[in-house]
Amino acid sequence: MARMAFDMKPLLHPKFSRARVAAALAVAVAADGLQLLLGPIGWAGLDDVIDVVAMALTTLALGFHVLFLPTFVLELAPVAGMLPTWTGCVLAVAFLRRKEL
Repeated sequence: MARMAFDMKPLLHPKFSRARVAAALAVAVAADGLQLLLGPIGWAGLDDVIDVVAMALTTLALGFHVLFLPTFVLELAPVAGMLPTWTGCVLAVAFLRRKEL
């Protein structure tokens, strides 16, 4: 029986480009802006949905980076969700991977 090989490299570490950074930054700013509008308590889990979507889209755009994990966990805290953590995280990952441009 033939096995199909699935290469995870394009998902975990896609080609780094300015367009991908811009897309990830747009997602991060939108997520932080929506969470700021929702307030410190959020609306019945909508805050968490925004975090899951932001994590997925930024990971698709920039690839997996360890900095995304603490940002995701920090966003679960009610008051910490008011901080622009996704924006800061995307900027930090872009800064760390800037040599790949």
